[in-house]
Amino acid sequence: MIIGVPAEVKIAEKRVAVTPSGIRAFVQGGQKVLIQSGAGLGSGFSNESYIQAGADMRPDPTTVWADSDMILKVKEPLPQEYNLMKEDQIIFAYLHLAADRKLAETLVKKKVVGIAYETIQTDKGSLPLLAPMSAVAGRLSVQAGAYCLEAKTGGMGVLLSGVPGVRPAYVVIIGAGVAGLHACFSAVGNGARVTILDINQERLDYINDVMRGGVTTLMSNEGTLEEEIMKADLVISSALIPGATTPKLISRELLKKMKLGAAIVDIAIDQGGSCDTSRPTTHEDPTYVEEGIVHYCVNNMPAAVPRTSTMALTNATLPYALEIANLGYQKAMKENPAIARGINVIKGDVVHKAVAKSLGLPCVSLS
Repeated sequence: MIIGVPAEVKIAEKRVAVTPSGIRAFVQGGQKVLIQSGAGLGSGFSNESYIQAGADMRPDPTTVWADSDMILKVKEPLPQEYNLMKEDQIIFAYLHLAADRKLAETLVKKKVVGIAYETIQTDKGSLPLLAPMSAVAGRLSVQAGAYCLEAKTGGMGVLLSGVPGVRPAYVVIIGAGVAGLHACFSAVGNGARVTILDINQERLDYINDVMRGGVTTLMSNEGTLEEEIMKADLVISSALIPGATTPKLISRELLKKMKLGAAIVDIAIDQGGSCDTSRPTTHEDPTYVEEGIVHYCVNNMPAAVPRTSTMALTNATLPYALEIANLGYQKAMKENPAIARGINVIKGDVVHKAVAKSLGLPCVSLS
């Protein structure tokens, strides 16, 4: 199989889908890898390092897409890449189709095989390819929130840690998954007072254990959620339903009840966001103020630390990408149910139930 790695085209996206060591693993397995010149520079990987690993360097994305059986990307294809796709080509990337109907319709029209990192799911329910970027986003969310609380962004001018004689900021985290856990680590490490909410008692028990009682854990319902958000200086939302649009947990009316100058970091913006007022922003212009609340809704947060993110992502994706390359996607999805769950579209049909439901499209059985 010929693997293609184009440079990312999303604004400020400096990650690359695979490291040189990952390229070496493909080559050793008998695969050919094409990579666009400069694709790894933003993550600190030179062209020479990829050539030494055995990659075939291409000057532009056109031949990478045209000559490849499987495209490895970090972020979803953008409109300028739509015409580069070809029928039966595998696209393995973060797709987030529930929040992007145009892309979903394009993948269907092009009859590609769209396998989404974010819906690869094990029998135990874990999301192994989402986890590393969730960990990065969770930790970055606290840094972003601290920035949002500064006066220059429209925030209330609160220091997360406080100082002797002045209480620290109150941080409310929605969702106790991987991103929420890492947001906890970072917020507590910065000296903030932290409460985390979830609907899963086992996750709350786990958070309580690993944080040694250093955070308040609450079962999430409409009443507790509203009460805590109204008291919060910073809200970090990491709510997630695999493959589906994020539920709207913070209404505009609730936003109006928050402290003036409080902040919301919406990690879930990739899947549509969990606040009525959330809309995607970029690293160049990350924040906006609505109803007196500073919003941070960058939909590729881990791109702020591309080297760390690229290495963590490759660690997670490479085993699955190798399996698909070595077996072909049809055999791979039969032998590995996690890969089957990752397939969102195939040869003109949507086959992932949550994606189809979110977009109001018919869902065809993968079988």
